[in-house]
Amino acid sequence: MGGRMEGLGAKGKLAAVLWVEGFRQACCLHRVLILCHRSRKLLIRTGQCFLLNGFIFLGSILILNSFIIPALHWILPAMCPEFSSQQLCSFAGIWEFYSILRHGLVQLFYVTWLYPLYVFSFILSNIWYNDIAKYGFYAMGRPVINKLDPVRQSDVLTFQNAAGLERSTDLGWVMIGIGEQVYSVLLLSCFFLEVYVTGFIPYVGKALNFLLLSWMYAYYCFEYKWNFSEIGLDKRLDFFESNWAFFAGFGSPCVLPLFFFSPLVSYGCMAILFPLFVLTATGSEAEQLISSRKTSWGDECFGRLQIFKAADSLSMRLLSLFPLQSKRHIQGQKYL
Repeated sequence: MGGRMEGLGAKGKLAAVLWVEGFRQACCLHRVLILCHRSRKLLIRTGQCFLLNGFIFLGSILILNSFIIPALHWILPAMCPEFSSQQLCSFAGIWEFYSILRHGLVQLFYVTWLYPLYVFSFILSNIWYNDIAKYGFYAMGRPVINKLDPVRQSDVLTFQNAAGLERSTDLGWVMIGIGEQVYSVLLLSCFFLEVYVTGFIPYVGKALNFLLLSWMYAYYCFEYKWNFSEIGLDKRLDFFESNWAFFAGFGSPCVLPLFFFSPLVSYGCMAILFPLFVLTATGSEAEQLISSRKTSWGDECFGRLQIFKAADSLSMRLLSLFPLQSKRHIQGQKYL
């Protein structure tokens, strides 16, 4: 019993060390400055992301809360001002009308400006995130390898035609790559649903929500790097779940804004911070770092945590309804 407790204590200490290391790696924002200094395209994309989400989107919310709403309260007061005539103050219904009108004007601002801007920002930012990760890879001096990159696809086709290989083989390879992308989207969507549901669990819901969100954003940050490095979906999930403590620490600073601000403000903060964490993930050497930490602790292993088990089960059921299957589905289910 004593040896077992000592073993659990050593594993707990290693998990804590890896969590702190992951948190520290996420906060190495100096890498962003170094990479932006190396790549002008990266600097422009990062600046555009900050301009759209920070200056325009968050600036619009600031203008609404600091100027528009106070101005409406001054023009359409909630109660009778002291300098107003008693005859005007005797109409009780006018203050209710002012309140409805004030609320309607604020909602009009949301509907005609903030919500469309949110959708526009969400779509454009996701396109820019991929560019930011790609330019960050170039700045690190690494070749970008992407199975679904059309330029590389044409190179592969040319090579295979010259070698006399069958085109059907390449077509099957492309379909497997697309299937993996479909599965990845389904997996993360189902995992997000799981994260959302855990938020309603009494007492422990907030803590579980924070932990799952940390893992989700950490996976998002490293997924760009793994895609460009052409690391298979099985390998990346195995590495992620085998080093869950490190990635829980890495995702923690990404999630903090979600717990301190309103949904729209937290989205704006995340839209600014997320590309920075993508670049810190791109510039990190997570594999070597985790390996060195485990070696220093005598290769202590605290086991794999099947974080995506529930999301995987649901994703595989959904994926089986469509003819397009991923490589994971062809090779057999991983968790079941």
